[in-house]
Amino acid sequence: MDSLVVTQKGEFEAMRRVLNTNVDGGVKVMYALTAIKGVGRRYANLVLKKADIDFSKRAGELSHDELERIVEIIQNPLQYKIPQWFLNRQKDRTSGKYWQLVSNAVDNSLREDLDRMKKVRVHRGLRHDWNLRVRGQHTKTTGRGGRTVGVTKKK
Repeated sequence: MDSLVVTQKGEFEAMRRVLNTNVDGGVKVMYALTAIKGVGRRYANLVLKKADIDFSKRAGELSHDELERIVEIIQNPLQYKIPQWFLNRQKDRTSGKYWQLVSNAVDNSLREDLDRMKKVRVHRGLRHDWNLRVRGQHTKTTGRGGRTVGVTKKK
């Protein structure tokens, strides 16, 4: 389990540390959870419903038990009957399993995917390697990386 720091019972905290992310305590819980990489508004909404936590609460008002419940559901969504199609890593290439990647795992998996594409020499991997647009955008005139091209003005 990652670090959870909670002080006295019923005390408000301006900043909370959840899943290696600083979460603003003054924001409502659903929107505060979106600060965690890999957790969007819809996923945060579903997690709070499964954890049976009031939506009107602020993140700083959560008790230690409620925070632990939220973290547990975020890390093990399939055990709490969150559907597979809701997760952000479906049919992982190496394991074939369904995951919800959060915080550092999102960056790690993206890096691994790009490295695999570069190693296999897939077109998409090559475009990433060459720092070119990957998703079919036009590159004739845009994305020149700061170089100015055009007609110079006569004096």
